[in-house]
Amino acid sequence: MRAWRWVLLLVIAAALAAFGWHWVAEDPGYVLVRLRGWRVETTVFAALLILLLTWALLTLLGRLLRWPFGALTRRHRRLSQQRLGEGLIALAEGRHGDAERDLNRAAQLHSLRGPALLASAEAASRRGEHGRALESLNQASQAVPQAARVLRARLLRREGKSAEALALLLPESDKGVLTPAGWRELALAALQSGDVRRAREALGPLQKSGALGSRGYAALESQVLVATIHAAPDGAALNTLWSQLPKAQRRVPAVVDAYARRAAAFGLLLPAMDEVESALRREWSPLLIETYGSLSGDDVEARLRRAEGWLEAHPNDANLLLTLGRMCVRLKLWGKAHQYLKRSLALTPGSFAWESLGDAFAGEGDAAQAQRCYRNALALGRGEAVAPLAQRAQAGQPDTHPVAIEQRDQHGVPRLAD
Repeated sequence: MRAWRWVLLLVIAAALAAFGWHWVAEDPGYVLVRLRGWRVETTVFAALLILLLTWALLTLLGRLLRWPFGALTRRHRRLSQQRLGEGLIALAEGRHGDAERDLNRAAQLHSLRGPALLASAEAASRRGEHGRALESLNQASQAVPQAARVLRARLLRREGKSAEALALLLPESDKGVLTPAGWRELALAALQSGDVRRAREALGPLQKSGALGSRGYAALESQVLVATIHAAPDGAALNTLWSQLPKAQRRVPAVVDAYARRAAAFGLLLPAMDEVESALRREWSPLLIETYGSLSGDDVEARLRRAEGWLEAHPNDANLLLTLGRMCVRLKLWGKAHQYLKRSLALTPGSFAWESLGDAFAGEGDAAQAQRCYRNALALGRGEAVAPLAQRAQAGQPDTHPVAIEQRDQHGVPRLAD
C-alpha cells in the first residue's frame, strides 16, 4: 500500500509541475532592478530562484562561521552527558563521593542541571552530608521545583523531621497538584507525625495514578489503615471507622488483625472474633490464625475446639499448630500443648514456639526444661544454634513428621503417590 501511495503522489506532483510550467511559460512575468547605473532584467521565476539560492548560500556561510564556536559547546555537552552517566552508575554502585563529584560537574550544562543536582543531593544524603544535600536541592529548585520539593521532604523524613516534611508538601496537596512521589512522601510523613487523616487522603490519588503498582500500593494502604485503626480513641469510633471502610479494605489480613486486637482491647471481643473467623473462611491467613489464638477472653476452650477442626484441612500449618499449643497452655492442657508445639517446631522452628513450649514445661513444674526452651528461643532469635531437649523429655513424644495430604486433580480424582 505504501508503494502505491508514493506512486500516486509522484503522478500528482508531475501533473502539477506540468500544468505549472505551462502556466508560467504563457506569461513568465518581468522583473527590473536598477541600482546606481546597474540594470538587471529577468523573469519572476528566475528572480525567485536567485533569491532561494542566495538565502541557501548565506545560511551555509553562517553555519561555517559558527562551527568553530559550536565545537566547544558540543564538547561541553558530550562531557556533561558522560559525567551524568558515570555519576548515576557510581550512585547505584554505592560510590557516593564519586557520584557527587561527577554529578556536580554534569550540572554545569543547563539542560542537565535539574536531574544532575537531584541525583547529587541523593548521593550527599547517603553519605550523611545533609547540609550539602539541601544546598544541591536549593539549586535544583530553580530548574525542577516539584521534584526538588519532593526529594527535600524525603530527606527530612529520613532525618526524623516528619512534621517539617509534611508542612512542606501540604500547600501542593491542598491544591491537588502533587506528583505520585509527593503523595507517597505525604502519606509516610503523615504516618510518622500521627496525622492519619492526611495519610488516608493520600491513598486516593496514589491509587488513581497507579505509580506504586498493585503490591506497593497494597503495602502502603495496609500500613495507613492499620495506623488509622490504632488511632481510634474508643470502641464507638472504631466501629464507625470499620463500617465506613470499603469491603476490599476490610478483607486485608493485616487490617483485620489490627481491628480485632483494637476491638478486643476495648472489650468488643465478639465483633473481633466474628471478623477474624469470617476472614479465615474467605482466605486462610497465618497472621489471623495467630490473632485468633492470642486474643483474650473466656471462650478459649470453644476456640480451641473450632481451631482443631481446621487441622483436617491444614495439618502441616506451623502457625495453626503454634496457636493450638498456646491455647492449650492457657487451658493447662500440658499433654496436648507438647504435642502441638513440638510438631510446630518440627515443621518450622521459631522462637515463639520455643517460648510457648517453655511455658508448658514451666506449668508442669519442670524448670530445667523450661529454661532450656527459653534459651533456645533467645538463641534462635539471634540466629544461633539451639540445644536439643533432654532425652527424658522426649519420651512418649508424638510423631512430628508432616502429614501426607491427599491430592486430587481438577476432576476430583485422587492422584497416585510418586
